[in-house]
Amino acid sequence: MPARRPFKRLIAAALLPALLSGCDLVVMNPMGDVAIQQRNLVIFALALMLLIVIPVIALVALFAWRYRASNTDARYEPDWDHSTQLELVIWSAPLLIVIALGAVTWTGTHLLDPYRPLERLDATRPVAAGTKPLQVQVVALDWKWLFIYPEYGIATVNELAAPVDRPIQFRLTSSSVMNAFYVPTLAGMIYAMPSMETNLHAVINKPGNYAGFSANYSGAGFSGMRFRFHGLDDAGFAAWVAQNRKAPLPLSRANYLKLEKPTEKVPVIRFGRVQPGLFDAVVNQCVRPGTTCMSDMMRRDVGDSAAMTHMPGMGMPQRPRPQSPLTTSDAGAAPPAKPADIRQRGPAAPDQSRTPHQKPL
Repeated sequence: MPARRPFKRLIAAALLPALLSGCDLVVMNPMGDVAIQQRNLVIFALALMLLIVIPVIALVALFAWRYRASNTDARYEPDWDHSTQLELVIWSAPLLIVIALGAVTWTGTHLLDPYRPLERLDATRPVAAGTKPLQVQVVALDWKWLFIYPEYGIATVNELAAPVDRPIQFRLTSSSVMNAFYVPTLAGMIYAMPSMETNLHAVINKPGNYAGFSANYSGAGFSGMRFRFHGLDDAGFAAWVAQNRKAPLPLSRANYLKLEKPTEKVPVIRFGRVQPGLFDAVVNQCVRPGTTCMSDMMRRDVGDSAAMTHMPGMGMPQRPRPQSPLTTSDAGAAPPAKPADIRQRGPAAPDQSRTPHQKPL
């Protein structure tokens, strides 16, 4: 019986390629030009590294065979310690590969910058002048994806669509924790973070139904945080937009606050109308009524009194603050004649403090 186990393992190993042949290596077979360029960069880098790896592995096998103990014809040179030709090969080949890899990576990193608008639809077609990209506002929720189309006034949950050969501009943020937006066939992964906005430019070149998901663990419902991305022709995308516009449910601030609550394995939800400015309110953490937007708080910090005119008392011109010798910005001012003339910013003695004393533990 034990003699059959190696035979069974050999059969399983032989059948493994056949079983894996049904897998779709999306990263190596993308349908968007940005993802294709990223794939080509990976393949080129891998080929450069194999220029060193394959010869080294081959030489290891060759040396092991040539200088085996039973080969008495091999030259035995125990005192050999240097070869200029060998040193040139050992150092020059990796150096050239590193230079080539660095140049290609640097160029590709700038050309494939996710914030950089697209300049081409594919290798043979540039983006026509005046082409308006499709803007999609993406919000990573717990644990679902919200997609807002400001141009059409619609929104969807866990379903994304775009017309073929039209540039797409994604504006991404998160409601609570950092997440990662990833459609392998479209473009590389990019993070979505709360109180911040990131951008991603991409294009889909072939119609299809593709997978999208979260690539950064974000809690209990992370495994179900998936969506479908539909690449459609112009007529199909127009029909998809019309279908969403018929949805009776509006994406108001009140409905967003309900949607924001953590839920798992959420089906597709459609919103026929979207309240203007909702995405900016999500970025600035001020969807809830009465909450101060972070952008207003930052403008307030830099002294822009017009930033918070909608808040009582916050938009009024600020009076200059009186400066004492301890708070003045003029370091060259003369010191006071008497220490008693300095206005104290705290009690002169501990017993005059009004702060409650810590009770003994």
